[in-house]
Amino acid sequence: MAAGSDGLGGIEFDNPVLAKQVGSIALAYILFSGGLETEWLKIKPVLWKGIVLGNLGVLITGAVMGLFSVYVLGFSPIIGFLLGAVVSSTDAAAVFNVLRTRNTGMKKGLTSLLELESGSNDPLAVLLTVSILSLLGPHPPQIEELALHIFMQFSIGTVAGVIFGYAIYKGLNRIKLEYEGLYPVLISASVLFVYSATELIQGNPFLSVYIAGLVLGNQSFVHKRSNLRFLDGIAWLMQIIMFLTLGLLVYPSRIPPLFGTGIVFSLFLVFIARPIAVFVSLFRSGYNIREKLLVSWIGLRGAAPIILATFPFAQGLAGSDKIFHLVFFTVLVSLLLQGTSVPQVVRWLGLDAPLEQRASYPFEFENREQSDSNLLEFIVPYGSNSAGKFVYSLNFPENSLITLIYRGDRHIVPTGKTTLEEGDVLLILTPKGSEDKIRDILSQMETTI
Repeated sequence: MAAGSDGLGGIEFDNPVLAKQVGSIALAYILFSGGLETEWLKIKPVLWKGIVLGNLGVLITGAVMGLFSVYVLGFSPIIGFLLGAVVSSTDAAAVFNVLRTRNTGMKKGLTSLLELESGSNDPLAVLLTVSILSLLGPHPPQIEELALHIFMQFSIGTVAGVIFGYAIYKGLNRIKLEYEGLYPVLISASVLFVYSATELIQGNPFLSVYIAGLVLGNQSFVHKRSNLRFLDGIAWLMQIIMFLTLGLLVYPSRIPPLFGTGIVFSLFLVFIARPIAVFVSLFRSGYNIREKLLVSWIGLRGAAPIILATFPFAQGLAGSDKIFHLVFFTVLVSLLLQGTSVPQVVRWLGLDAPLEQRASYPFEFENREQSDSNLLEFIVPYGSNSAGKFVYSLNFPENSLITLIYRGDRHIVPTGKTTLEEGDVLLILTPKGSEDKIRDILSQMETTI
């Protein structure tokens, strides 16, 4: 914003079509990276809850915000519900960023639920936005056609994501590249291929790249750790490019006239629409009121709604400039109000938990498809019966070896008489197929009589 035409930089940028294209590609990389770092074992217990929250929540939020925009703020029905669709999804980049950099752990798999929701709800928000815009075209489709289109987009996107994810995994393990640095280049190019190919076959490209990343990230492939680090850096770079591009498109001088409407719109979204969507979507889910309130509060809006706001802008819709700047203002309020207060709200609701350490090791093991062993991370849970025991007494499967223990900021090379502690991250070399037995041993909890 400071570098733009209204700021000190004076850079003239008024190309919403280019901004939309740049933002869409950047969001694809962010979603792919988010999928890569999402562990299947962690999201499996909350899978259906996350899918329901990520999709039903979008529909409810969009409907509530649309009705509010029409009947309270005075927008026309089409524009009002277009606004609702644009702000209906939480932002993957914002949620991943806050949850992974605020050093705040949460109970009952809430982190996994929120990450799954934010990674899976953008596709439906995109479809709703595009569908409403199509109603404003010269040949608006029938409701039945729209419903079929949405169903096909989701179905094709899901299947394509799974197929492409496994194809990338198989290709990485079979292609022998002479230079290790080409593997991250190959994966980066694959993201663009998945996005483009899925769009070509009429699937949802955002859903496809997220699922492809999820599938690939839960497989063992060559140079996995270094590739994950590289793609995490690419995701950060894409966030920078995306925010820079969208910031240049904003005219700060056009925001003050929208201040009153923006405040009312933003606060209604944060305190009314989002909680309604969460409480309805998680009805009979097993979560209590405090947990639902926390999920409601971490419904962060970020770059994704701003990117969606460029869609009507790029189409030349009358009043799209107002929509874009209103959405931009809403995102600022969400990030400043919700994003900065997440740790405090987690503690206030009594839902904070010890944060699992993200271990960093001084070496890397190449997991190849033809190998009969894996080098895997296991965490000693808090309250585990294994805490306080010597390594030699753990009764691990034969040929399983704890090669390294990550405790606090220290790396410990264990011996048989090393004592495990709660929260230890164990790097274990074990035959394939033994993972579940090790996990069961470490997960056995102490019982009190």
